Amino acid sequence: MPSVLVPLAPGFEDLEATTIVDLLRRADVDVVTAGLAPGLVLGSRGMRVQPDALLDDVMRHDFDMIALPGGLPGSEHLKNDPRIQDLLKRMAGEGKWTAAICAAPMALAQAGLLDGRRATSYPGVVDRMQLPGTTYVAQPVVVDGKVVTSRGPGTAMDFALQLIELLVDRDKRNQVEAGLVRA
Repeated sequence: MPSVLVPLAPGFEDLEATTIVDLLRRADVDVVTAGLAPGLVLGSRGMRVQPDALLDDVMRHDFDMIALPGGLPGSEHLKNDPRIQDLLKRMAGEGKWTAAICAAPMALAQAGLLDGRRATSYPGVVDRMQLPGTTYVAQPVVVDGKVVTSRGPGTAMDFALQLIELLVDRDKRNQVEAGLVRA
């Protein structure tokens, strides 16, 4: 069973975090939410979440992917947290998946993971960072190598479904999507 770490920083985007966790768990992916500090984490829209673990306690676990929800100031916290930066670099170096949505691709950029890649983000984030070697693409979800980026709350389902397809397979993605009754 694939495993995914979803770090929750204060000010995370509620819809994105919830959608990522919910859809991945529907696909039987082992998802661990981890707070940067002990206690409840307050989302950007006021949702309070008790993470499954403390980030320090899962730093050495062998996850297949790290998926960063966006939101502000949550994405800034992820970008500036040395533990998150270490995880991103280590996982990329091990050929693992790194994924981020909305403003969170700024954390991937900080770790150097967008260099030479196509990426997307919430409008005004990656496209305004002036990252030489990064090509900004205004698409709902962009997969370039083992890096996955997405635009924002409105693309959260597309993002999570793409993660399912990458971690499990297209059949599982289709099965989960059919249960969502999107059309």
